[in-house]
Amino acid sequence: MNYQETLDYLYNSVPMFQQVGSSAYKEGLENTHALDEYLGHPHTTFQSIHIAGTNGKGSCSHTLAAILQSAGYKVGLYTSPHLVDFRERIRINGETISQEYVIRFVESHRSFFEPLHPSFFELTTAMAFRYFADRHIDVAVIEVGLGGRLDCTNIIHPDLSIITNISFDHMQFLGNTLAKIATEKAGIIKKGVPVIIGETTEETKPVFLQKAQEVEAPIIFAEEEQRLKGATKFKTCTNRKWTECPEKHSSAVQAEEAEAVSGWIYENETYPELEGVLGGSYQLKNTNTLLSALPILRKSGYKISDNDVRNGFRQVDQMTGLQGRWQKLRNSPTIICDTGHNVAGISYIVEQLKQMKYERLHIVIGMVNDKDVSGVVALLPKNAVYYFTKASVKRALSETLLQQIGASAGLQGKTYPDVQSAVKAAQEKSLPEDLIFVGGSSFIVADLLSCRDTLDLD
Repeated sequence: MNYQETLDYLYNSVPMFQQVGSSAYKEGLENTHALDEYLGHPHTTFQSIHIAGTNGKGSCSHTLAAILQSAGYKVGLYTSPHLVDFRERIRINGETISQEYVIRFVESHRSFFEPLHPSFFELTTAMAFRYFADRHIDVAVIEVGLGGRLDCTNIIHPDLSIITNISFDHMQFLGNTLAKIATEKAGIIKKGVPVIIGETTEETKPVFLQKAQEVEAPIIFAEEEQRLKGATKFKTCTNRKWTECPEKHSSAVQAEEAEAVSGWIYENETYPELEGVLGGSYQLKNTNTLLSALPILRKSGYKISDNDVRNGFRQVDQMTGLQGRWQKLRNSPTIICDTGHNVAGISYIVEQLKQMKYERLHIVIGMVNDKDVSGVVALLPKNAVYYFTKASVKRALSETLLQQIGASAGLQGKTYPDVQSAVKAAQEKSLPEDLIFVGGSSFIVADLLSCRDTLDLD
């Protein structure tokens, strides 16, 4: 089989949550342990850091990987879902797993795993761990797929666990209260392993405290440490020289020195005026969590300099290939996409939109059918033109049904059968001073990035 045939085999032979949703979810770790034993327990050959949470775990995982990579470590990064290519899930120092390795892994081991009937994520996790071991990495940053306690990444014994936050998502698997969801996420807390909790509520904090006490794990609440003292949005930055920024950063700059980017200046005592390239106001919470994690890693023996931290924050997208986090794809009109897909994630996006300057707001939106669609729609601004669409996955909610739900919440717009036609329509109806936002689902962003050349995006 070639690479595409191998992917088709995987997608058709093992259930893929990204495509079909709940029918792909398999509770329990029996298959994971069987695959792990068969492959020689590869996760025991490298150090690891485990990151869970409802939102923010992807950004935290990529930023931490970039920092470690800057420090000279050979870093494996395992995340999900992918946006354009399956290989995005498995990277070493920013480079995706090779097509040849994916083909060879499936051909070499299918006689063992086919009788197991593993899920797509179970098999992909086993592939990632074996790949990291074969390439002799130093450390892997491992993002939890779903939940924590029964997630197949939870066989690792990390140096540090991070739980970014808890909000309502995947309730059919994790529970219908924040305390129940927190219990599942807290399942990654291991005996004696420090854990950083990014955000808590009255319901979730006791859950984390109890679990940490049970397994004698040191626990740090980032929001109590509050290492991030403030943040300022900057418009353009080139090689650490500033334009169109606050006056204190108004030094002269030659724009040709580097590509202009947008992001934040994070004020904190350890790394004054730390520059972060990722946009989106939710990155403030992620950064505060990471600022609490870094001292723990240093105490654990990781050699991370201040310059490594600065490089990681400033170059995370270039070093790891991270996409879809408040990503600007075009000017005139401005086009921005974001993978936020639940009530908590959309709340941050709506607040961010309020801070943007534009003549008219256009929103291209699609969702999957197992999310709190009504809850998300209720948050969206009513003074926008909507382009209701659907992603190219089986879980995608019908654009017509989404339009109906939107109309009941006061949102007005037309339907489009796919993301490309929706974005193209938004472009045609927009003036140069307008803003087009594309989101509602990781899969909407994935489809957008897949057709960026056709749509003449950056």
